[in-house]
Amino acid sequence: MDATDKKILSILKENSRESASEIAKRVSLSVPAVTERIRKLEQGGVIEKYTLRINPCELGYNLLVFVLVKIDASRNLEAFQDEVTALANVLECHHIAGPSDYLLKVLVKDMQDLETFLSCTMKDLPGMAETQTLFCLSTLKEEFSV
Repeated sequence: MDATDKKILSILKENSRESASEIAKRVSLSVPAVTERIRKLEQGGVIEKYTLRINPCELGYNLLVFVLVKIDASRNLEAFQDEVTALANVLECHHIAGPSDYLLKVLVKDMQDLETFLSCTMKDLPGMAETQTLFCLSTLKEEFSV
């Protein structure tokens, strides 16, 4: 990957619907050259998918929390992983080192929604031993760039 590929990725990150001809103008290449570079980035796994960013607040999801989770036994890890990754409110699930086993990034509408999520949904997951909830006051950065 060279500087031109990085510039193409930067353009696509800002607007994944940008046309190849517009990208070609911005990186000073021909349209076929840009199209080929994008194809190689896709085939090489650098570009995994094209998506859109939704504003959760506009849909009523106003509370972002991080939940640290402890599992009671390693035999429950796979079952826990299968179920937690299927939950729509869980945006991210990270297996971590330290006093907790997992870190979840969770989006809910309000405190009542959070209470239901923690008291009902989380407690029903296999191996659930303990949770600790951290509230996000604001997000300063949430992206990945090359």
